Amino acid sequence: MTPAAAQERVGTELTLDDALSIALDENPALAAARNDITVADWNVRSAYGQWVPSAGISSGVSWQGSGEQQLGSLTTGQLGFGDQPSLWFSSYNIGLNYTLNGRTIMSPGQAKRNRDATRAQVGTQEATLRLGVTKTYLDVLRQNEGFTLAQQELERAEFNLRLAEGRQEVGSGNAIDVRQAEVNVGRAQVTLLQSETAVHTTRIRLLQQMGVDLSQEPELTTTFAVTEPTWTATSLYTAALEGNPALRALQANEEASDYGVSMARSDYLPSFSLSAGWSGFTREATSTAGQERAAILSGESQIANCEAINELVSRLADPLPQQDCSAFATSPETLAAIRAANDQFPFDFTSQPPSFSVSMSIPVFQGFSRQRGLEEAKAQRMDARHRVREQELALRADIEARLALVRTAYESALIEERNGELADEQLRLAQERYRLGFSNFIELVEAETVKAQADRERIAAIYAYHDAVADLEAVIGTPLRNP
Repeated sequence: MTPAAAQERVGTELTLDDALSIALDENPALAAARNDITVADWNVRSAYGQWVPSAGISSGVSWQGSGEQQLGSLTTGQLGFGDQPSLWFSSYNIGLNYTLNGRTIMSPGQAKRNRDATRAQVGTQEATLRLGVTKTYLDVLRQNEGFTLAQQELERAEFNLRLAEGRQEVGSGNAIDVRQAEVNVGRAQVTLLQSETAVHTTRIRLLQQMGVDLSQEPELTTTFAVTEPTWTATSLYTAALEGNPALRALQANEEASDYGVSMARSDYLPSFSLSAGWSGFTREATSTAGQERAAILSGESQIANCEAINELVSRLADPLPQQDCSAFATSPETLAAIRAANDQFPFDFTSQPPSFSVSMSIPVFQGFSRQRGLEEAKAQRMDARHRVREQELALRADIEARLALVRTAYESALIEERNGELADEQLRLAQERYRLGFSNFIELVEAETVKAQADRERIAAIYAYHDAVADLEAVIGTPLRNP
C-alpha cells in the first residue's frame, strides 16, 4: 500500500481494529520480516527444481594465426604441409545432467517445514506488533484522560482563586490565601501543558508503530470497559496451546528438526547420476589458396602420369586406345567445392557423436560423517522438544501470574473508583465550608490535592487493568474481550 493510501485509511477517527490493520500492513519492520516468507517460498520451489534435470548450453569462438605449427616433435613444415593459414573455430555443447539421492528426494519436505517455521516466526513478530500497538493505543487514551483531568484541575484551581478573592473582598479572607490560590493555578497550568505534550508524544509513537505519517492527529474512538474477569487458568491455558505465537513457532521448529532426522538418515541411501551431451564444431581457414594449389598440382601430376602411360602404350605393336588426360585436370567446380567446404564459420557445425552415461554410487564408509550428521540432527530435534516443553511450562506460569494481575487490577480499579467518589464529595464539602467561612484555605487545598490524587490513581488503576488484559491476550494469542 502506498503512503497516501495508508494516510487515507487513518482518517480523522481511528479505532483500535483500524490501527492494528494498518500497522500489520504498513509497519516497516514487519514488512522486512515478511520478506523471509518470500525467500522460504522460493526455497520450496528450488527444492522441487532439484527433481528436474539440469541443462546447459555453451558455445565458443577461437582464432588461430597463420604460420608453421608444432605437432608433437615435428612441425607442419617437416610433414610437408608448409605454412598454414589462420583459422577460425566455433563450437557448441549441450549438456544434460541429473542426480538423484535421498536428500534430493526429501528436500522439498524439509523446505516446506522450514517455510512453516518462518511463517510462525513472522506470526510471533505480528503478535509483538499487535501488543505494542494495543498498549500504545491505550497509552494515548490514558494521556487523553490525564489531559482532561489537568483541565478539570485548572478549572477547580481558578474556581478556588475566585473563592479566595471573594472572601478577601468581603474581609473574611487574606492575601496569603489569594497568593496560594494563584500558585495553585500556575501549577495546574504547568500540569496541563505537560499533559498536552504527553498526548502529542504518545500519539506520535502510535503513528510510528502503524508506519504512517506522523503529522496526522486522528481521534481515537475505541473505548474499553472494566469488566470482572471470569476466565479460568485452565481454559486460558487450553486456548494458549493453540494460539500462543511463540509456542507455535517452537512447534514448527520441532517439526522441521524432526524431519531433519529423516533427512540425515537419507545419507545412507545410494545416489544415481545420469548425463548426456551433444556437441559440434566448425573450422574455417581465412584462405583456401593452399588447398586450391594442392588440388591443381594433384591434377597436373595425374595428367603427367596419364601422358606418360599414353606414350608407353603408343609404342606397343598393337597399341591400346589413348586415354583422355584432360579429364584429370582440376576443374573450376572442384575449386569451388573446396571453397564451399571451407565456408563453415560460424554456424555450419559438424556434429560429433552424442554421449550418455549412467552411474550409481553406494556410500560405504565416509569417516563417520553420516553418523555424526545423524546424531547432530537427533540432538537438534531433542533440543527443539525441550524448548517446546519449556514454553508450555512458561505459558502455564505466565497465565497464572497474569490472570492474578488482571484480577488484582480489577479490584483495584473498583476501589479507586470508590475513592474518587469520596474525594469528589470531600472537595465539594471543603469548597462549601470555605465559601461559608467555616474552614481555612489550607483545608480547601488539602481537599483539592486529595481529589487530584484520587482522580489520577483512578485513571492509573483503570488503565493498569486494560494493560494487564492486553498482556494476558498476548500470552493467549487471541482477544479476550470486545472493546
